[in-house]
Amino acid sequence: MEKNVELIWSNCLKIVKDIVEWQHYKTWFEPIKPISLKNNILVIQVPSQFFFEYLEEHYVNLLAKTLKRELGKTGRLEYRIMVDSGNKKAQPVTMDIPGQGYKVHSNNEMDFPLVINNPIKNPFVIPGIKKMQIDPQLNPSYTFDSFIEGDCNRVARRAGIAVAEKPGATSFNPLVIYGGVGLGKTHLGQAIGNEVKRSHPNRVVLYISSEKFINQFIDHSRNNAINDFIHFYQLVDVLIVDDVQFFAKAEKSQDALFAIFNHLHQSGKQLILTTDKAPKDLEGVQERLLSRFRWGLSADLQVPDYETRIEILENKMKKDGMEMPMEVVKYLAYNINNNIRELEGALISLLAQSSLNRREIDLDLAKKVLRNFVRTSSKEITIETIQKLVCEFFDVTYDKLLQKTRKREIVQARQITMYLSKAFTKNSLKTIGDHFGGRDHTTVIHSCQTVKNLMDTENIFRENVLELQQKIQLASL
Repeated sequence: MEKNVELIWSNCLKIVKDIVEWQHYKTWFEPIKPISLKNNILVIQVPSQFFFEYLEEHYVNLLAKTLKRELGKTGRLEYRIMVDSGNKKAQPVTMDIPGQGYKVHSNNEMDFPLVINNPIKNPFVIPGIKKMQIDPQLNPSYTFDSFIEGDCNRVARRAGIAVAEKPGATSFNPLVIYGGVGLGKTHLGQAIGNEVKRSHPNRVVLYISSEKFINQFIDHSRNNAINDFIHFYQLVDVLIVDDVQFFAKAEKSQDALFAIFNHLHQSGKQLILTTDKAPKDLEGVQERLLSRFRWGLSADLQVPDYETRIEILENKMKKDGMEMPMEVVKYLAYNINNNIRELEGALISLLAQSSLNRREIDLDLAKKVLRNFVRTSSKEITIETIQKLVCEFFDVTYDKLLQKTRKREIVQARQITMYLSKAFTKNSLKTIGDHFGGRDHTTVIHSCQTVKNLMDTENIFRENVLELQQKIQLASL
């Protein structure tokens, strides 16, 4: 039986590995252990309650599909969660929890229960459908409250709020939200939809990805039901179409979108479109569609600045009831600067490793865990480079840094330089001491400990050290 369990789980992992990013696979699937298989119920062991909740929230659809493939329609999943007994010598206790059967929203896909017998049908194929029966396909966690405003997105967010307050009745119709990967286009689009449902419950809202729209159109074309397809979308009051750049070269799907767009716009309904480029830069999309995209407002989302990234992390932590040292938050915000999705992914990976290893989150753990996220240095940092940066920062000369003096500002500048030299170079304590007028290794140790203590007690001192760390990291690029 155990062999069978191992084989089933191994087959599941082969499927998962082809779908999930490598880093996520290592974090969330490698620690899982298959325990037993009885009555077509697969029991897997996970390291913690946090781990279980994360799997159920983010990978329930994937687990369901792989189980269906391996065990058939009657396959079920149960979790065995390891719980710390509080006694370091004792083995962790476990508790068994059945896999949930409720629906979840993940990766903007349609809802699936944990065990999928048949994919949920598109709502417009139900005979005699009524408007209020249309599922909006919205993720309830995408709201304006969780979409942090900054210089990078202020116009788009405020336009979205205006549209949500008066859908179809503003000059922002259509509202085109554009920007790079992971900057929040889907989030903002769905936030508008969720706010409309909250403040105008009788309005019919529908979110759809362009790829799903195209696939549905193709299915209806094969069944000679294009009129039914178009009629369904004409029932909608607020239509949110995600990633319209994928309509490129899908000529017939563009024809259908054109007919739907015209009807909705002329009827005073609201259209919200997202794309990775400004409408003028979209290639392969019909000019008549592009001209209509330009009727309303095109608002871009840019990479959030450092302060906004800190606020995004703090908001995410508050929402999930998490805590972490401010120096770690700033480290993440400084180094993960490509997009919001990667920033939140780094935070989740850090929390996962903290949970798995039962270790407090600190800067050392953050550096270790985020090697696959953080930019790697292309230049080697030297003690001389650090000395120069510190001297410029505190406006002291190099000679004064080496002097035997008890002036507080000089002593602290020297101690910080030694601390940063130990952190950012591979030099020995003796070598670091040699660069400061031949001081011995015990002086370096004392300096490093003093800096750590002052960072814990003096906010301004800590801010200075963190800012210098950022300057050194920039110098390494």
